Amino acid sequence: MRRILIPLHLLAAIRAHGESSYPEESAGFLLGTGEGIKRVRTVLAPANARTGDRTTRYLIKPEDYLQAEATAEDSGHSLIGVFHSHPDQPDRPSEYDRERALPNLSYVITEVDLGRAVGSRCWLLTDDRSSFLEETIDT
Repeated sequence: MRRILIPLHLLAAIRAHGESSYPEESAGFLLGTGEGIKRVRTVLAPANARTGDRTTRYLIKPEDYLQAEATAEDSGHSLIGVFHSHPDQPDRPSEYDRERALPNLSYVITEVDLGRAVGSRCWLLTDDRSSFLEETIDT
């Protein structure tokens, strides 16, 4: 079974970010360690840079990825995943999410219904990029 450890206070921060961005999607980075069980040590939440409809899409600028990787490296960690919210949609990846996912990164998706986070699940893209496998979130 695939697992990821996200301390409760960081999972709460991810969910709060989704709530504060509602009805738009929010997004951010998971920084931590990936040897054995993945362990999230901190989260970063850049602004959704998407122009146009942000209720069903988010965009993280390339320079935000570079900054996240630099921040991770400076703290002795790695960029191990991305989180985003699904306003009024289930906490599972869409086809759009699959087409844009990067291998080896964990994807935490938080379902935000009517402004309230109601659940979060984590996903890992399969090697053949055809689907996702769920990673159990431990707190």
